[in-house]
Amino acid sequence: MEERQLIRATPAARALARRMNVTLANVTGTGYKSRIHKEDVAGWNFQGKIHISPLARRIAEEHNIDLKGIRGSGHNDKIIKDDVLLLISDPVLKARLTRDDFAEATAAPKILSSVSKQIQITPSETKVPVPAKAAEETANTEVLPLSMMRKVIAKRMSESYFSIPSFIQTWEIDMTELLELRKKLMDPIKEKTDKKLTVTDLISFAVVKTLMKHKYINASLNGEVTEITFHNYVNLGMAVGLDEGLLVPVVKNADKMSLSELVVALKDVTERTFSKKLMPDEQTGSTFTISNLGMYGVEHFTAIINQPNAAILSVSSTKDTIVARNGEAVIRPIMKISLTSDHRIIDGLTAAKFMTDLKQLLENPLSLLI
Repeated sequence: MEERQLIRATPAARALARRMNVTLANVTGTGYKSRIHKEDVAGWNFQGKIHISPLARRIAEEHNIDLKGIRGSGHNDKIIKDDVLLLISDPVLKARLTRDDFAEATAAPKILSSVSKQIQITPSETKVPVPAKAAEETANTEVLPLSMMRKVIAKRMSESYFSIPSFIQTWEIDMTELLELRKKLMDPIKEKTDKKLTVTDLISFAVVKTLMKHKYINASLNGEVTEITFHNYVNLGMAVGLDEGLLVPVVKNADKMSLSELVVALKDVTERTFSKKLMPDEQTGSTFTISNLGMYGVEHFTAIINQPNAAILSVSSTKDTIVARNGEAVIRPIMKISLTSDHRIIDGLTAAKFMTDLKQLLENPLSLLI
């Protein structure tokens, strides 16, 4: 029996190959000892297909032209009509197909082949009238190419969504005590930093404190899925939405900051994000990320993990909600928070322990100041 060939490939490459129905044996690896990476699969899948315009495909099919091995002259080697015409040796046929009335001539080639020699059809006569409704819709639409920022966001979000098996836990937080603490601290913080203390600042401070007790939540997995890196510090990423897209400025060594220092640092990177003065190294190196849409009235959402982080916290708005307290129905300010976790390194129990401690700290925030 023939020995089965051992194919060296990363788990990400195997997963992508399954999704794209690519046979790994056909892919040439670029890694160590020809190991196949995800990029090799993606590249092979693109190169392995024949990219051809509809008109060029139509000519090739009707005249039995083999396009295997043909490199087109269009964008990304796409085969266009002129490339197919170069493969036709019959000068009469090539001349007929070259004319602008090809769309009419190929609609019924057997009937029109003789007629087309006698009748010259001008391009204006071959135009199909556009319905008024379609013309109106076209006039009322705007098509723009993706900006470089949006392309990067699309690539990273796709990689995170399709390559990370994640799970989500949503918890409700009674914000009564935290809101009271904010009222008491606003003037002292304003006097010391000249900055306004926000709920986001207090939540961020609580998250940093909690992360130092849960190393798996503050960890990262390498691209080969062979090593876990535990960070003994917290570089806190804060998702900031712009009209052009999403940026994640990072506050480095947030675990070593006091509340006042964190308030200043968060305001600084956020303001420079909006003014587009953020340095490149201030957008990398995060160990954990917070995405807060509470100020926009969002009741509940779940964010996609910001790689290479192991988790991301989604913070929603605070709503007055009827809840049971000591057997009575009372109205309390309730906020929902959701933790999206990478299930490859974080289990449900691990995430639940982190969220339990975070909930305890947010609902009893005086311990933040100890």
